[in-house]
Amino acid sequence: MGIIVWCILFAIVVFFAFFATRMASQNKEDGLHDTGLAILEFGRAFPTEAIRQLQTTANGQAVFVRLHDDKAGFMRSLRNHFAVHLIEPGRARAKDSGTGRGLTVDFLDAPHHNGTFEFATPADAAEVSLWLLGNYVASDDPKSSATKPAAKA
Repeated sequence: MGIIVWCILFAIVVFFAFFATRMASQNKEDGLHDTGLAILEFGRAFPTEAIRQLQTTANGQAVFVRLHDDKAGFMRSLRNHFAVHLIEPGRARAKDSGTGRGLTVDFLDAPHHNGTFEFATPADAAEVSLWLLGNYVASDDPKSSATKPAAKA
C-alpha cells in the first residue's frame, strides 16, 4: 500500500514539474512585448529619467524609449537579462531598412547593439526615426546648451 502512495506522489511531482517548465518556456518567448516590464527595467537602470513613450519592435526583442527632455533610450532583450542605455545626442544614426517597416540603426557608443529593427507598422518606424532625429538635432542647437545647467565638478 505504501509503494502505491509513493508512486502517486512521484507522478504528481513529475506532472507539476512538466507543467511548470512548459509555462516558463511560454513566458520566455514573450520578450519585451510587456511594456510594463520595459518600464520597470528602464526605470531601474535610469531612475532619474522620465519615460514619455515606448515603441516595441515587432518581435518584441527591442524597445525604443522616448524620454521627457527629448532624449532617447534603447533596451534589448539578451536571453537572461536586458541591455539598457541612453542614446546620447548625435550618437545614433538611422536609415530605412528597405522593408518600409524598419530602421537600420548604428549606435556609435554601443556598436554591439547595431542592427535592423522591424516594427509592426511603418508609422511606428517613422515615429522612432523622428525620436532619433530629434535626439540628433538637439546636440547642434545652441539654445539647448545655453539653457542647460552647468555641471558641478
